[in-house]
Amino acid sequence: MIFWLLAWSFGMIALPRLVRQLATRCVAAAVPSGGSFVSRDLFWSLRMSTPLLVPQLRRRRLGVIHLVFFTVAASAPLTVLGGGVTTTFAVSGVMGVPLSFLLMAAALALFAVGYAAMSRHVGNAGAFYSYLAQGLGPRWAVAGSFVALVAYIAIGVGLYGLFGESLADLAMRVGLDLPWWSFALLALLASGTLGVLRVDLNAGVLAVLLVAECAVVAVYDIGAIAHPVGGEISFTGLDPAALFVPGVGAVLAFTVAGFIGFESSAIYSEECRNPRVTVGRATFAALAFTGLFYGLSAWAMTVSVGTAGLQQAAAKNGPGLVFSGLAQHWGAAVADIASVLFLTSVFAAIVSFHNGVARYLFALGRERVLPSAFARVGVRSGGPVVGSAVQSALALLAVLLCALFQVEPVLQLFTWGSGLSAVGVVALMAVTSAAVIGFFRDRPGRANYWQRLVAPAAATVLLTSIVVLLIANFDLMLAVPPSDPLRWIVPGAVLAAALAGLARAARLRGRHPRAYRMIGQIALAPDPEEPVIQLGPEPRRHRRSR
Repeated sequence: MIFWLLAWSFGMIALPRLVRQLATRCVAAAVPSGGSFVSRDLFWSLRMSTPLLVPQLRRRRLGVIHLVFFTVAASAPLTVLGGGVTTTFAVSGVMGVPLSFLLMAAALALFAVGYAAMSRHVGNAGAFYSYLAQGLGPRWAVAGSFVALVAYIAIGVGLYGLFGESLADLAMRVGLDLPWWSFALLALLASGTLGVLRVDLNAGVLAVLLVAECAVVAVYDIGAIAHPVGGEISFTGLDPAALFVPGVGAVLAFTVAGFIGFESSAIYSEECRNPRVTVGRATFAALAFTGLFYGLSAWAMTVSVGTAGLQQAAAKNGPGLVFSGLAQHWGAAVADIASVLFLTSVFAAIVSFHNGVARYLFALGRERVLPSAFARVGVRSGGPVVGSAVQSALALLAVLLCALFQVEPVLQLFTWGSGLSAVGVVALMAVTSAAVIGFFRDRPGRANYWQRLVAPAAATVLLTSIVVLLIANFDLMLAVPPSDPLRWIVPGAVLAAALAGLARAARLRGRHPRAYRMIGQIALAPDPEEPVIQLGPEPRRHRRSR
């Protein structure tokens, strides 16, 4: 009897205190470099009398080069050249497309200045979500996170359509006649499997695929420039007079879509070896590489085909314009290899966006914006396994519905998804630039005047103007008549997502005020030194309970 009485006393009095101390030490050991700046009630909230163990992704797995692979793979250079550049020439007839890539890269660099400056102080898998929370407040953060999810899921599902149709065409050459969605499901299975594995393994796969596709694009560029039409290299594609003509709005709309993905480096900030510098360096490196590479490749196309007949050739051949050029200059074998690498380019982009969506779901689940189950991570991989599974399920549902309703995989599914994504991501970049100003307003000593005000303000204006251009030319992006309601319905999904996010934030504020106050507060302070967890003082009710 005495034994049971002592055991009961230990369980009621001593055990809770030991659990609390052990949990606090475990959290401190799990927090990555630099500790965290966390709201006071974070570890004492949400119906728990002991500290809340915050789920964390596996630390110190990625360096600058890994992030560059993720971000450039999302942009998919061979896909942009074969699909985006040829479509831009075909639709607009503007020959200044090469210059537009260089100018767009410069405009996006203004956004990257503030984005990189803020990444030195805020690290969260939610990226845009956490930046908006720190700079503009919880409502903007939840609205922005819903827009980000819709935008990235849309482009991911669209890429499944492009992959499935392209592989179905390739399989047809060898006598295998299967519907596009069967190949899309294979890609979905592969990306879902990679999504639950270690993030550095994903980066390794993307590295191999990205290097191969960039090599093919470089081979195309060399062959095109070495064989100019008429025997003379023309620089018309880099002439401002060839860009600023009627149709320039459509060119800029298509051009900015080719850069979608470069901003995703912040999504991996919790898994970087040194987030204080890694995210910023990777963002600038990816932007500089894609801007110069796309500009060079588009210019090489004008040199090889010639500006006089380029619009007609692009409209007639589409991506085949690239492969026929490779066959002409390097042989049919190289063109066949490029056709296969076009598929791997699309798959690499699928994997990149899949990982991005999984981490957004993880971040939102961790802060109770979405169900907390989304925040579960793999024991061995340390990756967002539930977020990855949910993304796979959503993509599976979308592909099956498109197959059921006979949605055209490229002209409809991919075109709609990429257009919606472009509007959503550029709008998020514009609002995030304003959030950078808000974040540094009370922290002027953490960044210089250019980083905290001038560049973000200019980026806000420029990116907002680009959003207007995108919506104004959306009928051209979708290849529908100007009177078609689809030109408003597809970009309207971005507004619908933002309104849904605002509604969710209002609900959290009314019914779960503590969860609402936590929004965006689980943000790691990137610091290369050893982790030091910063806990606010315990609420009085917990001190009294001792």
